[in-house]
Amino acid sequence: MAIAIETLTDGGQRPADVARGIAGFLSQARRSLDIALYDVRFETDAGALVLASLLGAVQRGVEVRLLYNLAHPGPIPVPPPPETTPAAIEALPVATRGIAGVPDLMHDKFVVRDGAAVWGGSTNWTDDSWSRQENVIVTLESPEIAYGYTLAFEQLWHHGDVAGTGKVDPRPADLGEALVRAWFCPEHGEALSHRIAKYLGKARGRIRIASPVLTSGPILATLVEIVKEQRCDLAGVIDDTQVDQVFGQWKTNGVSEWKIPLLRSVLEGAPWSGKTSVPWTPESVHDYMHAKVVVADDTSFVGSFNLSRSGERNAENVLEIRDVAVADLLATFVDEIRARYPRATPPG
Repeated sequence: MAIAIETLTDGGQRPADVARGIAGFLSQARRSLDIALYDVRFETDAGALVLASLLGAVQRGVEVRLLYNLAHPGPIPVPPPPETTPAAIEALPVATRGIAGVPDLMHDKFVVRDGAAVWGGSTNWTDDSWSRQENVIVTLESPEIAYGYTLAFEQLWHHGDVAGTGKVDPRPADLGEALVRAWFCPEHGEALSHRIAKYLGKARGRIRIASPVLTSGPILATLVEIVKEQRCDLAGVIDDTQVDQVFGQWKTNGVSEWKIPLLRSVLEGAPWSGKTSVPWTPESVHDYMHAKVVVADDTSFVGSFNLSRSGERNAENVLEIRDVAVADLLATFVDEIRARYPRATPPG
């Protein structure tokens, strides 16, 4: 199959099993591995499996490059920051580059293998990501799509920061029965939000959404219309803890306070479930509802992009996939997550 999708749930799989899948993808490299990861840790038993595959690639003569996000001091953002240890990354026998998350995050999670295959989705390389979070992993074989990811990687590698990157046109590529486009932020961040809103607005059968937060203006406005007009079957799941934090930020900053009634209307007007995750601390379990999925009829959007204003400004990547089987699989995944958690509860 040209596109393969793996879905992860809280407690639904062991870290070692996910790590073996990643290691298997890396082990097939013959020439190059370009890796961009927001959060990566190899210090655990599962992480060691991936590291061993990475080192094996180096020993085979594969050129390996690794981009990672450099955290910065300041207020805790939503979503919470990574725990990547720069010293541990820099000690690896591969070319590395830290991308400073000021003011925008290097939030990508992807690998380009031999310029022909892509591993991507919402999943960071940590034990909690692999075992305690809802996530999606997408792998595909396509030199056309891989080329777009390579261009995005090169821009980050040479710029050293997020601003001015993501300048890759979302060109369509045929993968069997599927039509696929790769979108990159920040260059196409606002266009991506409007693209998703457009497909939500066109949907007449079903809409399924999984996103930790919902703060993108175009997407919120479109969802309000859909809720008010009851034009299709809309349902979704959020991270209730992080959404509560968003409401709190909006009330205090004054700039985004206008979004409060929109988000409240969306969450109260359709069946949304909310996961009560553990508030972030460096020592806490990181069990967020972390999947980023939109299904609008038979078109899906899946990747690293939260449906947020900050997501538009980060380094992000999203696959737009027009395929019935993929849409069915992802819609079922969202419904399975929804069934695990209670109704979302906006504060106040």
